[in-house]
Amino acid sequence: MNYQQLYINGQWVEPAKGGSFETFDPSDESLLARVAAATAEDIDAAVKAARNAFDEGPWPKLSGAERAVVLRRIADGIRGRQQELAELEVRDNGKPLPEALWDIGDTAGCFDFYADLAEKLDTNQEQSIALADDRFSAIARKEPIGVAGAIIPWNFPMLMASWKVAPALAAGCSMVLKPSELTPLTAMHLAQIAHEAGLPAGVLNVVPGLGPDAGAPLSEHPDIDKLAFTGSVPTGSRIMQAAARDIKNISLELGGKSPFVIFADADLDAAVEWILFGIFWNQGEVCSATSRVLVERELYEPLLKRLAEEARKITIGNGLQDDILLGPLVNKAQYDKVLQAIARGHEDGARLVCGGERPAGLDKGYYVQPTVFADVPEDAWIWNEEIFGPVVCVRPFDSEEEAVRSANASRFGLGAAVMSRDLLRCERVARRFRAGIVWINCSQPTFTEAPWGGYKQSGIGRELGEWGLNNYLETKQITRYHSEQPWGWYIK
Repeated sequence: MNYQQLYINGQWVEPAKGGSFETFDPSDESLLARVAAATAEDIDAAVKAARNAFDEGPWPKLSGAERAVVLRRIADGIRGRQQELAELEVRDNGKPLPEALWDIGDTAGCFDFYADLAEKLDTNQEQSIALADDRFSAIARKEPIGVAGAIIPWNFPMLMASWKVAPALAAGCSMVLKPSELTPLTAMHLAQIAHEAGLPAGVLNVVPGLGPDAGAPLSEHPDIDKLAFTGSVPTGSRIMQAAARDIKNISLELGGKSPFVIFADADLDAAVEWILFGIFWNQGEVCSATSRVLVERELYEPLLKRLAEEARKITIGNGLQDDILLGPLVNKAQYDKVLQAIARGHEDGARLVCGGERPAGLDKGYYVQPTVFADVPEDAWIWNEEIFGPVVCVRPFDSEEEAVRSANASRFGLGAAVMSRDLLRCERVARRFRAGIVWINCSQPTFTEAPWGGYKQSGIGRELGEWGLNNYLETKQITRYHSEQPWGWYIK
């Protein structure tokens, strides 16, 4: 594929200013591709194409069943290239191949899921409303919101694209998608797959570019009806400010510092397994990662010992190699950020249990050992701020009340987890967490059918499930007067 073109109005075109940027393989720091760099002129062209596709094109006028046919073709196209796309994701992002294969499979499944919901729109698009005055009747009707702008992150590149593109298309919207400049490649393949699936011109436009040059013009464009963003809190705040000027509909999925509360009666092996999965999956570059672990004091030292033993066994290296479970961080900036966070952990008096350095023998690439800090003070920077790397912070607690208080003492509220053999206690604690996603006796499994999103500074709105589709639907009231009796207010 020629990555030095943009996908606008059903065609691959040169960027208006002819610019490009480079993306690198984080495993060895080598140049991976030169990619077309969209600027404000290209964003404007993409938005105009999307506007015309929505206002004049066939897509929003099709039945849900007709749109579902195209969505399933997209899903089939992704599945048919799963190995190729997964390997590209590894080279672009750094994650191990088994994780990338899982991601691409979930991406295809997301399009299938929203194809099913598109079909259901045909029967539940309108709902009758019982009115107090029987001279009137009313319905509530769901309609596509219009032109959506989507800005996606680099940690799950193609999967995060599907979380926005699939429901938007199912609803009948058109979209302008800006992938992260760090991992833009699979989004461009998605454009090609959608094109081959017969998606009408202008319904999906893919415009990679730098944040200030492409992301800002997209978020500020007056012809965008809805903005969907996944990424950092500071960027989300700027997008919210831009949306406020035109009163745009927005959904934001932002950062997290998710707690994992483990009671003393928990199975030790299971607790360690889920801690590892909760923080080292995808190198810890996961917004919902359970990076704050609270352990009841009786289990605290045995768990730390076992956690360190298992963390040291995690195989680190190029994600395309066999048996690798931890790849490199996405780029040098993120690598430096994680190392700085580890240094702050030392400064704040946390006890380093294991990791914290570049692995021996991996002199090229952005690798960091799985890192465990214990006895982390509640006011420590690493306990309160998102690191977005393979670093977990652990501290003890003595009572359920203390654990819940500490878990909720965060400006974030994306995820939370609790583990105990006492299921009544798990249910009680789960309901007390101030978080949008709660796991009991596990951490991080994500299902397309269930809502995803956070409380507090972790965002606004929900993705996935029927909630994800509703992000791209407006509700219209249509009321009819059907009495033969004159209204008679002015004319008697």
